[in-house]
Amino acid sequence: MHEQKVHIVSLGCPKNQVDSEVMAAILADGGYAVTPSPEEASVILINTCAFILPAKEESIEEILRMAAWKQGGRGPCTHLIVTGCLPQRYGKGMEKALPEVDLFLGIAEIPHVGRHLDELLQAGPRRQRSVIGKPTFLMSAGHRRLISAPMHSAYLKIADGCSNRCSYCAIPTIRGKARSRTVDHVVGEAELLAAQGVRELIITAQDTTAYGLDRKGKPTLSRLLRAMAKVSGISWIRVLYTYPAHLTEELLQTMAEEEKICHYLDIPIQHGDDAILRAMHRRGDSALIRNVIKKTREIVPDIALRTSLIVGFPGETPRRFENLLSFAREIRFDNLGVFTYSREEGTEACALPSRISEKEKERRRGVLMEEQALISRAINRTLIGTRQEVLVEGKGDLSGYTHVGRCRRQAPEIDGVTHLRGGAPEMGALAACRITAADDYDLFAEII
Repeated sequence: MHEQKVHIVSLGCPKNQVDSEVMAAILADGGYAVTPSPEEASVILINTCAFILPAKEESIEEILRMAAWKQGGRGPCTHLIVTGCLPQRYGKGMEKALPEVDLFLGIAEIPHVGRHLDELLQAGPRRQRSVIGKPTFLMSAGHRRLISAPMHSAYLKIADGCSNRCSYCAIPTIRGKARSRTVDHVVGEAELLAAQGVRELIITAQDTTAYGLDRKGKPTLSRLLRAMAKVSGISWIRVLYTYPAHLTEELLQTMAEEEKICHYLDIPIQHGDDAILRAMHRRGDSALIRNVIKKTREIVPDIALRTSLIVGFPGETPRRFENLLSFAREIRFDNLGVFTYSREEGTEACALPSRISEKEKERRRGVLMEEQALISRAINRTLIGTRQEVLVEGKGDLSGYTHVGRCRRQAPEIDGVTHLRGGAPEMGALAACRITAADDYDLFAEII
C-alpha cells in the first residue's frame, strides 16, 4: 500500500466525469488512497476540459489554483498531474506554458495512470513530463469506476469520440473518431452499477445515436437500450446527446414501449436557421428537425425535450437570429441551454469572418433564455395536479419543503429540480408525488 493520498478534480462534461471515476478506481486498486479533500493529498490530479474557450480558461484557472496550493506548502501536496482534453489538444506545448505541472497525460493514458504515478514518484529530475499519443482509450468490461456521489444516479458512457465533423467543434480532433463499446460490456457495467445501488442510468456519448455504427453488425442504440432495460435494479434510463438526423423511429418506439426508459430526450439542434446549419455542417435542415420532433411527439406524446443552441456563429445576421428565436418559440422545448459561439483554433469555422461582438452574443443569449423561461413556466404549469415519480436526492433548502429530487422530466445539473414536502422518504427512493406548483424551471410537489 502507498502512503500517498490522491485528490482528483474533474472538470467539464459527464463523459469526463466517467473518465475521472475510472482513474480513481485504477489508483485505488494500485494502493493509493483517493481523497475528496485537496488539503490531505500529496498528489493532485486535474482531469481537464478543452471543448471551448470558457472550458479551457476554467481548466487553466484550476491548474494554477492547485499549483499555488502545492507551491505554497499549505498542505502535503508534492506533485500535480494534468490529464484529459487540455493536454490531448495542446500536447507538449503545455510544458512551457504551465511549468508548475509535474506530468501531462493524454486520453490514451487513462488506463495507465497508476503506472505513471508510480514512476513519477520514483523518478529523478530528467523524467518525461508529457505522455500524449492518439486518443484511443475506450472503456471495457475490465475497467471499474469509483462512482462519485450520489450513488443512486450514474452516467454510463456508451462510446467515445465523434465522426460528425461539425465546423465549430474540436471534439473529433481531441477525442478522435466515434468508437462504440460492445453491447455486452455496456450491459455488464449497468449490472455492476445496479449492484452498487444505482437506480438511474444516464446514457452519454458525444453522439449517442451514432452508437454501433463503427462496430461489426452495427448494433443500434435501440437494441442496447432494450438490453439495458432488462437489468434488475435499474428503474430509470435517460438518454442524452442524440443527433437529430440520426434519431430513428425504431429508437422512439423503444422509448414508448420500455417502461424504464424516461420519456425524455436531449436533442442538441444548435440552430434553427438553414444557412447557419449549413455553415455549421450539421446534417439536416430546419425542416428535418421539425419532422423529427413532430414524429417524436406523435410516438411518445408526453416526451420532455431538451436542446442546446449556439448564438453568435459567424454569419448569424440579426434576421438569422430572429429565425432561431422564432424556431424556439414554435418548437417549445421543455428545457433549453444556450452557448455563445467560441472561435476554436483547428476548426473550419475558425477561418470564417465574424463581426459579432461578445457583448452582442451575450445579448442574444439573454433574449433566448428569457423567451425560454416563459415557455418552460407555461409547460411546467400544465403539470400542476399531475402525478409524478420523483427520485429523492437530498434534503431540501426551501422553507416548507423537506426534500429535493427530480422527476423523469428532469436531468441532473442541466434541468430544474422538484421540491418535496410531506413524508420522510429515503435518499435514492422513488416517491409518488403530486405536483402542486411550478416556476420557470422547478416543480413543487406533495408526496402521496
